[in-house]
Amino acid sequence: MKPSSIAARVAALPSTRFADLKKLWAQLFDMPMPTHNRSYIERRIAYRMQELDLTKEQQQLLASNKKRIDALLQQTKPAQKVGRGELVRLAPGTVLTREFMGQTHRVVAMPDGQFEYGGKPYTSLTAIATSISGSRWSGPAFFGLRDAQKKERKGERT
Repeated sequence: MKPSSIAARVAALPSTRFADLKKLWAQLFDMPMPTHNRSYIERRIAYRMQELDLTKEQQQLLASNKKRIDALLQQTKPAQKVGRGELVRLAPGTVLTREFMGQTHRVVAMPDGQFEYGGKPYTSLTAIATSISGSRWSGPAFFGLRDAQKKERKGERT
């Protein structure tokens, strides 16, 4: 698309025959010509041609931006959610310790994203917390990770 093509077409309107302006009007508008005032018709046609050209450019720009955004989204992984909080990701080898009912419980984060407790692999901290307590617990809350996340979001750092 040449930037001067629309300008050249608009500049050519004054030298265009009136019969050709009528045909151009019929192509550009869904209504009959309201007047035979040449100056008015030329201005309306010029405006409409520019409007259509800019609309086409904007649609092309939007399409290219959408492609770029889609490509960026493919490169980034969305934050995974579990329930109401973010998925807990701990560095491999991180040890979580919890004193519960007079016993100390240790959980180790594994490289594959699982957790090891009592020599057995678990897929979530919630499964371990439920195993330890005998009732349904949020794993991150049980091991004190949930409170730390809330404080960081509120700007309180311990």
